[in-house]
Amino acid sequence: MPVPKRKRSRARRDSRFANKGIKVKAIAGCLNCKDPIVPHTACQNCGFYKGVKVLTTKADRKVKRLAVKTAKTPAKKASESQAE
Repeated sequence: MPVPKRKRSRARRDSRFANKGIKVKAIAGCLNCKDPIVPHTACQNCGFYKGVKVLTTKADRKVKRLAVKTAKTPAKKASESQAE
């Protein structure tokens, strides 16, 4: 009767069952922009969670930076014209 030559290590034995707990993640749609997201997380695209804006997105920061920049430039020109 055949018998194993050596004892199978714990790592080799346990690696057989390593993938048992892996499950497919559920995907939901964002209520605001309909982008696919993982449930119970804020949307990375629009920054909304349960209908409330909780994150500032890249687009929001870009708009804000542009507004600040345009607000600064006329102020500089006005101060230069008054100095002359």
